[in-house]
Amino acid sequence: MRKLSLIITLGLAAFGQAQTNPAITSWLQNTTGLMGSHYVSGNSTAIQDAVEANVQSVQYSSNWVYVSTNGIPAYPTGPFLDGNPSLATDQNAIFKIPLNPVQNTGTATTTSGGNIGIFINGVALFDYRDGVAWNTTTNSLCGGLPGMSPCPGGPGGSQSWNRDAVPAEKLGFDCSKGHPAMGNYHHHQNPSAFNLDLTIISTICDLYAADGLYAINPSQHSPLIGFAYDGFPIYGAYGYANADGTGGIVRIKSGYQLRNITTRTVWADGTDVADGPVASATYPLGYFREDYEFVTHPEEDYLDEHNGRFCITPEYPAGIYCYFATVDANHNSAYPYAVGPTFYGVKSAGKVTSITEAVTTYTSTAGIDETKKIDFKVFPNPSADIIMVQTNGLTTNEIAIDLTDANGKVIQTQTIQKGSTIAYFNVATLYSGTYFVHIKSGAKNASYSIVIAE
Repeated sequence: MRKLSLIITLGLAAFGQAQTNPAITSWLQNTTGLMGSHYVSGNSTAIQDAVEANVQSVQYSSNWVYVSTNGIPAYPTGPFLDGNPSLATDQNAIFKIPLNPVQNTGTATTTSGGNIGIFINGVALFDYRDGVAWNTTTNSLCGGLPGMSPCPGGPGGSQSWNRDAVPAEKLGFDCSKGHPAMGNYHHHQNPSAFNLDLTIISTICDLYAADGLYAINPSQHSPLIGFAYDGFPIYGAYGYANADGTGGIVRIKSGYQLRNITTRTVWADGTDVADGPVASATYPLGYFREDYEFVTHPEEDYLDEHNGRFCITPEYPAGIYCYFATVDANHNSAYPYAVGPTFYGVKSAGKVTSITEAVTTYTSTAGIDETKKIDFKVFPNPSADIIMVQTNGLTTNEIAIDLTDANGKVIQTQTIQKGSTIAYFNVATLYSGTYFVHIKSGAKNASYSIVIAE
């Protein structure tokens, strides 16, 4: 491990002097004026918004990168069916992120409510919590939600049993597993559509198109999807089995597991605390963050207590510390989901109101990586009303898709936007017969035969 750490230090120093630092080059910049959109309950047609999606600009100095973003993804947001009255709104934010992140050799910094990182599409990452906890005095939930009393000490108070947003707020997540907090749209977890999981735990995608930042591809190293507030990268759910880049592609696993308890009286480290509710159907294990314990595993595909590890990745061939958006064997999100409950590095990133040093503007020239295969799924086939085209991976530039008849006449044209995964054709008015879907991805082309039947 000492040798790998040295490589990481040298690699970061080299990256800090060059424009090839992934913390500069990986952002999905909006170069076409793409606007965000949202769904409202009962309407499966997305409503166009007047706020630009993805990242608006990237600027950098010797030590920092500044990412200006509205916090709006390319995929539609909403609806939020738990009564959340908020919509995703323009955040007009500038994130200041270190280009040369360093390990925190002192006491680890605990993640907190609100932003703890940023995805490459400019959308915020939150940690596990939702601001709700168990008030051990009143034996009831407390927090800032309607009908709840405030928690002792206020929203930042230290409670013994803190609610996990991922299971508790599932009904309020949109198809892309996100929701807003007072307009600040964010993900607590892997930003991939619910119905792309192997076991589907939400019905929201039955009504609204299944979209998200990327789709999990178990046969490829997952893409770099964001950066934590300590500057270290966040990857999707799959990576190399071994830290040195060998061993094939495997699902990278969380080191946390549910405790074998029926009552909530002590923490995993044995600390005696005020009692929480008994484990039940109302408050099942996993409902509170303190229901988990960390277990060290010797296998390299298990992560440490921060949900990361030192490893080689496609973007960091010299190695770096990486977080992973962990999922279980069914591709359902697995605690602690991305980063946490503490940061590995020195937390130095955050929002700023202005840039106060000389910077260079980075103009993205990134397109589809021609060395990386992008898979597509065209479904249903045959179909009588709609044809979906979905990527299996991360889309880093616009992908043009044509629907043609058997004679080659273009019937419809659609685009999968960067930072999105899906496009669809309405074919309800077309005659029955054989048609073709033509996809142009960078210099690559693919064609699929489909049947439209009444």
